[in-house]
Amino acid sequence: MPAASTACPADPAGVASARRGTAAPRAAPARRPGAVRAGRPGVARRTGTAPPPQALDRDLPRDASDAPGLAPQTRRQQVRHEQAAQARPPADVPGIARLAVRPAKENPLWGHRRIHGELTKLGVTVAPSTVREILHAAGIDPAPRRPGPSWRQFLHAQAAGIVAVDFLHVDTVLLRRLYVLVFIEHGTRRMHLGDVTANPTGEWTVQQARNLALSLGERFEDIRFLVRDRGSNFTASFDAVFQATGARILRTAAQAPRMNATCERLAGTLRRELLDRVLILGEGHLRAVLAEYQAHYNTARPHQGIAQRVPDGEHDGSHITAAGLDRERIHRKPVLSGLINEYARAA
Repeated sequence: MPAASTACPADPAGVASARRGTAAPRAAPARRPGAVRAGRPGVARRTGTAPPPQALDRDLPRDASDAPGLAPQTRRQQVRHEQAAQARPPADVPGIARLAVRPAKENPLWGHRRIHGELTKLGVTVAPSTVREILHAAGIDPAPRRPGPSWRQFLHAQAAGIVAVDFLHVDTVLLRRLYVLVFIEHGTRRMHLGDVTANPTGEWTVQQARNLALSLGERFEDIRFLVRDRGSNFTASFDAVFQATGARILRTAAQAPRMNATCERLAGTLRRELLDRVLILGEGHLRAVLAEYQAHYNTARPHQGIAQRVPDGEHDGSHITAAGLDRERIHRKPVLSGLINEYARAA
């Protein structure tokens, strides 16, 4: 009689593993919430997901992540940190300090970058910031300037004899692009408008320069410098109109609008106060609108560059006191059909 079979529970994972000839997996030890598994910090296990950044510093003190000298959380950052520390010796090493100060004194035009290159060529491993600190501690300018004024200082010193020129494009309601040539005097902020055209050729630009010479008259000979960009419309004949009176042509660098900042600001003012608020129909409409705005710009609009004065205006020198504000009458004059308003004392 066969023995009675007893019911067996489900085969656990250990028995199944033993039958397959493999070791039974051990259960992971219980960990308290928030604990970080030992191993390389910041490196994820082969689970397909990385631990959240908050879990790496959950057991640290509240201000530990902000404490100075805290080791990086990843191996790559730690290696970079160690390499940077090895390549940046202390600035008070006498040998490195003497070796960095000597070429700086013998070559006053060299900056800390050039000196850092010379030290690297000699086999000295040092960071550029360390060379800068050494020169600064020795009382040497780490980045010496070339002799002579800067571009901004030159423009301020020679503003009375500088004229800037640039092109301004305007799109009409019929999607036609028109071009306007604008001139501005740096010293007085007086604006001069050229003609309007859809095809600004070199000959057309030369004619606008001649028209400016006729409108300025004797004041055209006071122009010492002309600031312009390197556009193909400014030909040698255009430069010759100004060079005939002894003016020098200053060409701005490529993609450097700050070198012609005064004229760029004029173009921005024309767009903000006029062209972005008026629908232009054609060339005749654009000429009429610009002519009216030019009169406002030169005779009634104060400018920050000349201490809030008006280019062509004459200030009477009298001032209104706070007690006399009620007795004075201020007259408002609408310009461009009320788009801009001018204010002046009533006669």
